[in-house]
Amino acid sequence: MKILVTGGAGYIGSHVVKHLGDFTNHHITVIDNLSTGYKQSVLYGNFIDANLSDALKLDNIFKNNNFDVVMHFAASIVAPESVENPLKYYQNNTMNTLNLIGFCIKYNVKKFVFSSTAAVYGENNTHTLLDETITPEPINPYGMSKLMSENILKDVAKVNKDFKYIILRYFNVAGADTACRIGQFNPKATHLIKVAAEAATGKRNKVYIYGNDYDTKDGTGIRDYIHIDDIADAHLKTMEYLEEGDNNIFNCGYGLGYSVMDVIDTMKKLSGNDFDIEVAARRPGDSARAVADNTKILQQTNWKPRYNSLDVICKSAYEWEKHLKEKIQTN
Repeated sequence: MKILVTGGAGYIGSHVVKHLGDFTNHHITVIDNLSTGYKQSVLYGNFIDANLSDALKLDNIFKNNNFDVVMHFAASIVAPESVENPLKYYQNNTMNTLNLIGFCIKYNVKKFVFSSTAAVYGENNTHTLLDETITPEPINPYGMSKLMSENILKDVAKVNKDFKYIILRYFNVAGADTACRIGQFNPKATHLIKVAAEAATGKRNKVYIYGNDYDTKDGTGIRDYIHIDDIADAHLKTMEYLEEGDNNIFNCGYGLGYSVMDVIDTMKKLSGNDFDIEVAARRPGDSARAVADNTKILQQTNWKPRYNSLDVICKSAYEWEKHLKEKIQTN
């Protein structure tokens, strides 16, 4: 198949491209404007530097390729930033997705795999595990921008019967390629495990804990952390599912919740390095707890997680940060 991957130079997109190249013979085209992505992360495929807001360029790309599948990752993803700058998120996440879907319909692309987020669920404090039947109630523009894109997909599919979609709601994606070929390059990353790995390698002076007064076991926020290679594999397995299956939404997580302090303690233990922590105020748009019910994806697809261990996730993130540090030192 001919597969278009948008945002394929970013953290998650590049790992999916890596999996496509490692395990399939599909023809891959990658679009990324490199605003947060890195071209060296694209290990396979034909790379095109482009903005999804550039309708003329996008039209030419679709016109000159007969894509069978679009995998859409290009988005802004920092929840607190979305509270401060909502227009950026509705433009980059929702409007650009709408444009992309429009070109899919125009050029008869029949399959669409959408990178969504657990942020669509919002707080939902009455649920220990979040499943796909829960009514979404986003608490920040990031989650809302993704939910609006989900609804666009659903409505378009209702009137275009040949157009099929998969919506993947990610929980907290972390770690790096187990072979240490690619990982999170972004020096301004806000993801906890990346930040903790940087502190463990001496790249940061401390790790900030944003709120220690949540209603959790130790007062810090609880998240379901999923290894990046398992997320990448979920895309391949759900794309296979779409060959015979119908439109669907799947949570991507392990059903295991770890607190901020769990992550910090694990990173210190695995690295053998201590680092300072400092408690700061809660960030706007953060929820206390987000843990997946992953029953549906396990039952309906062939996806089977291989790295569902906080130790494994933290270890791969730490090894990646050591690799980056050594690379800088040798240069």
